[in-house]
Amino acid sequence: MITLEDFNKIDIRVGTIVDASINKGARSPSYKLKIDFGKFGVKNSSAQITDLYSPEDLIGKQVIAVTNFEPIRISQVKSEVRILGADTENGVVLLNLDKKVENGAKIY
Repeated sequence: MITLEDFNKIDIRVGTIVDASINKGARSPSYKLKIDFGKFGVKNSSAQITDLYSPEDLIGKQVIAVTNFEPIRISQVKSEVRILGADTENGVVLLNLDKKVENGAKIY
């Protein structure tokens, strides 16, 4: 179990994918993404979401991501944020909002 204080340490924000391409060097099929978080800047991510999404599907899509993890290197990509999704038998389904919001909006 974690405490509310632990949860409040996680910075979860909304961003819009502005670029998506195959992360060719990744061990598992992945996309290299650039995500605009508004005043927090454009951040890079590598995401294993190739089963249900094509790069073209992702451009302009708002996503929810944890933005304060320590960056990790996945092949040539410095992954700065972690996109949130639900793991299903068909692949990862991205979490999304039912209305468009400002990039960088905080999730509580």
